[in-house]
Amino acid sequence: MKFWQRNKSIPVSVSLVSPFKPGFFNKRRLLYISFLAFLLGGAISYIAHLLILLINLVTNISFYGVFSAIPASPAGNTLGLFVILIPAIGGLVVGVLALYGSKAIRGHGIPEAMEKILTNQSKIPPAITYLKPVATAISIGTGGPFGAEGPIIATGGALGSTLGQLLKITHNERKILLASGATAGMAAIFGTPIAAIFLAIELLLFEFSPRSIIPVAIACITGAAGKHIFFGAEPVFFMNVKIEAASTEALLFYGILGLIFGILSILVTKCVYFIEDLFEKLPLHWMWWPAIGGLFVGLIGYFAPQTLGVGYNNITNLLNEELTVKVLGSLFILKFLSWSISLGSGTAGGTLAPLLTIGGAAGALCGICINSYFPEAGVPVHVAALVGMSAMFAGASRALLTSIIFALETTNQANALLPLLAACAGAYIVSFFLMENTIMTEKIARRGIKTPDSFEPDPLENILISEVLQKEDDILISENNTIGELREWLSKLATIKNYYIVTDDSGKYKGIISSLDIMNYTNSNESGIEGLLRTNVSTVSENLTLRLAAEKMDSLNIDFLPVLDERNRKIAGLITNSQIIEAYSSRNADHKKNHPSISLKRRGMEIIIHGRNFFEKSTK
Repeated sequence: MKFWQRNKSIPVSVSLVSPFKPGFFNKRRLLYISFLAFLLGGAISYIAHLLILLINLVTNISFYGVFSAIPASPAGNTLGLFVILIPAIGGLVVGVLALYGSKAIRGHGIPEAMEKILTNQSKIPPAITYLKPVATAISIGTGGPFGAEGPIIATGGALGSTLGQLLKITHNERKILLASGATAGMAAIFGTPIAAIFLAIELLLFEFSPRSIIPVAIACITGAAGKHIFFGAEPVFFMNVKIEAASTEALLFYGILGLIFGILSILVTKCVYFIEDLFEKLPLHWMWWPAIGGLFVGLIGYFAPQTLGVGYNNITNLLNEELTVKVLGSLFILKFLSWSISLGSGTAGGTLAPLLTIGGAAGALCGICINSYFPEAGVPVHVAALVGMSAMFAGASRALLTSIIFALETTNQANALLPLLAACAGAYIVSFFLMENTIMTEKIARRGIKTPDSFEPDPLENILISEVLQKEDDILISENNTIGELREWLSKLATIKNYYIVTDDSGKYKGIISSLDIMNYTNSNESGIEGLLRTNVSTVSENLTLRLAAEKMDSLNIDFLPVLDERNRKIAGLITNSQIIEAYSSRNADHKKNHPSISLKRRGMEIIIHGRNFFEKSTK
């Protein structure tokens, strides 16, 4: 019986090692996906421009009878009672489009994109690319109390998904294109590329890695450039007054406001889905629901015209303290009623602008109250409005970083950072502890879809093969052995391994042989092992991570890999899938252990750190 011992230092040459560094081809793919993301950003910028023009066109036709795409607000209409019917007609058209086009155009876009990412390999029907903006333009243009950002996010995601379905790419790459298109749309509407990147991380990608962040960042900056070209370089919510640095007392009040808005965001979310449940109980086909919701929108709009339409100008006025207490109250209560009923009816529209309007109005009212009772607190009304709109979105969506950065980018007020951080963190904490799902995830959670709520590094990324490799002395055998010799040798071993590495007389790597194949061989015992040799098995270096080893096993559809010593290119051992699973479980178990890293024990003056006697002084 001939078998090679590892301690004899026989050099082994392996022919299946890539000449490139690990990840070389992945980086080439990353450049390719990044280029596609750049193209998506440019296309979505133009689509966002067309969507705004289409909304303006429908608004002018519906409320003023003018065929024009110049910016117009439904609030200045003179239609009288007839205004009640306009949103209902728009809702009916949206219902028909959803029935005969695609039901997926209903809703505000982000939950639908999340669902496709989690359950359908990021495949969105291509029809959404044109049906969603058309339905949205009709819904908002006829007075729907929505923002254009949700639909353009859905449209951009659909375009990215469609491109990913046309090209030969992986499911993960399609997800990245979907997120790139969606967030490029947000950047094109608001000019907020950094907030859009964080939106992708917190609500769409469910990961943080160069392979996803680089394409998304390229798409977002391209979308922001489109905003500058089509809509100008000014901040979307321009403030006439510069925000001054907040005092310590003011930060305390902003933190308290955050806690209040956390509760408000929970109530808003619960009410929206309560209304949606009421519509589900109606004895009517869902096609008619948007029209019924539109009637309520029109009725509220008759008494409070400022609740109709997108209302970005309302947010700007809030931040510049140009609205009376009465108008603030109507925006807080009536805008909420109009939006929640319309959204619950299943029409097409976004959530971001309404949440900002409702939160901003409530924040301004809170600021007025604080200044009345605590004038020395130093809480300006315009800052309270900004804090309120951001905290409302942070609590409802639990997109903490997106909410903070969005407010900074849309106002260009750097001194608002600490007030925003205090308020948004407070709202996030309350929402996290008191609400299971968010306004973005409740709908898909009801369908049994679990959305990730944490972004943790893969434990296998931090463990090298060398750390878990079992270096054995009896894993190398000679190709000159017969089946009979190997059977006799295996029968004498106390423990039989699943696989053995085969080399020739010069020590060159030949392949892998299975002990099960040897024992089940039915021909002559004098036969050689050439017929049982697996020669297509690649190798890995022991300085690679377990994740790369697992990916290689998966791509080759095997459960083991020969491992090379990087220093001398000799066979170091085998890595198996069971070893990887064991290492993964062990690392997870370490993270779950509750034990002190530093323990103080009084034995005289003895301090023990990590089990070592750090110093000792006798008290005798």
